Amino acid sequence: MPGFHAPTELIWFSSPVGYAAAWDLQRRLHHERVMNSRPDTILILEHQPVYTVGRRTLLSDWGGDPTAAHVDGIEIHHVNRGGSVTYHGPGQLVVYPILRLTDHVRGVRAYVEQLEEAVIRCLRQNGIVGQRQAKAPGVWVTDPRDAKIASVGIRVDRGVTMHGLALNVDMNLSPFQGITPCGLQGSRATSMAEVIGRPVSLAAVTHTLLDQLQQTLALRWTETPAPIEFQTVA
Repeated sequence: MPGFHAPTELIWFSSPVGYAAAWDLQRRLHHERVMNSRPDTILILEHQPVYTVGRRTLLSDWGGDPTAAHVDGIEIHHVNRGGSVTYHGPGQLVVYPILRLTDHVRGVRAYVEQLEEAVIRCLRQNGIVGQRQAKAPGVWVTDPRDAKIASVGIRVDRGVTMHGLALNVDMNLSPFQGITPCGLQGSRATSMAEVIGRPVSLAAVTHTLLDQLQQTLALRWTETPAPIEFQTVA
């Protein structure tokens, strides 16, 4: 049951990270958490441009060749999370919690709801109204029509979470136009900057989202949050 537990290590990278390198690191940290050789850990970063294709992706969601490594010069990675295809790139805040699930919430559905709640609270502090949609994990805004501003796709393996959420802060949205984001026909992607109509500080949003994750998942950090270079950990 959720309750008192050891502090969570936060690893926050200061510049965009290639997906393959981040995925290798995430798997290593996940294995170490499963083996109880490290504490709960949260990775927070931006990715270099990449499409990730989840387990539920249909060919019609992206129209790509399953054996291809790139689309329009952007890397493709097939991953073991739930959900369909999405895009990650600079200006998008990506959070990968590597947590022993039952230390924080009562099950997978509650976990997804708490990730969404942290995003909704973060958006609210920036003057944006975020909302959930039935049977569509993630967070949406009405702008003036529905648009997705944050994606959630997770996996729980041997009781420990991996993958996580992606919040579009201030990024190039054009790569979303070549796919059906998260497999939802008729949906479109937006960003905080597009909704507000001005540039948004990724660093400021990171601090706000981390504060909200602390509350929704009952976290406390081993150290004061601060960005580091990827090579420091990898």
